[in-house]
Amino acid sequence: MDKRERSEIFAARLGQAMERRQATKSGLARLAGADRSTIGLLLKQDLPRLPNAQLVADIAAALGVSADWLLGLTDRPERPGEIISAAMSLTAAERSSADSQIRDWHVSALGTKIRHVPATLPDMLKTRATLEWEYAHLGPEHLAQAAAANEGLLDWLTNGSSDYEIAIPIHEVIALAEGSAYYAGLGVPHRKAQLAHIAARAQELYPRLRIYLFDAHKVYSAPVTVFGAQLGVLYVGRFYLAFREKARITAMSGHFDWLVREAVVDARNAAQFIAEL
Repeated sequence: MDKRERSEIFAARLGQAMERRQATKSGLARLAGADRSTIGLLLKQDLPRLPNAQLVADIAAALGVSADWLLGLTDRPERPGEIISAAMSLTAAERSSADSQIRDWHVSALGTKIRHVPATLPDMLKTRATLEWEYAHLGPEHLAQAAAANEGLLDWLTNGSSDYEIAIPIHEVIALAEGSAYYAGLGVPHRKAQLAHIAARAQELYPRLRIYLFDAHKVYSAPVTVFGAQLGVLYVGRFYLAFREKARITAMSGHFDWLVREAVVDARNAAQFIAEL
């Protein structure tokens, strides 16, 4: 790019940024520590010119845009830190689907395919007895919120227009059947009822709801949810790591597709397999 072309881009983008911020020449000159006439010269389309580096930086800071964008080096007007924040965010996570973020993410993904690898069992498919056992230490108020949220998500799936794919390590449902590992202490009647509930929902809602079981000895996944093409979320315990940049979401979707290809129990057979457990 030659100097004249860059100057023309600078003049045009400076005008756009000033219009968005409703900044006058005098106002911008005051914020950037420049003369009003200097700002006027920079805006001239018929005789464009480039300011020095210090003034570019001061103007960019005053208008809340990237100096690279003003100079035509990028098509994103946000400053680098803002671009990173928009593409990836870290937010606090609640223990259950009572977290309002989860509800909001589901609502925003209505009509798209949701892919989910849960940390244990899918929250929306947990029975009330399982929730009472799992969240007993959090108190009755939180339990009531979690139960209502799970019922709401199940209703949303039943009545909505989204496809929902869930990939679960096969050892998770086997441990539930055995009452081992995470599920030690959950009584036999509750475990039977929980398996029956998942099997019934998997059969009733198929193919809108598709459950795949994969062998964690061969493939692995952290808890992750991909909401359509707009958002991918990793659950790391106390936090959600949310990605909104297209390439990352595509990669996370590809990871889920890999789990589906490697599944040892296909969605068509998941309900029967879980019922037999």
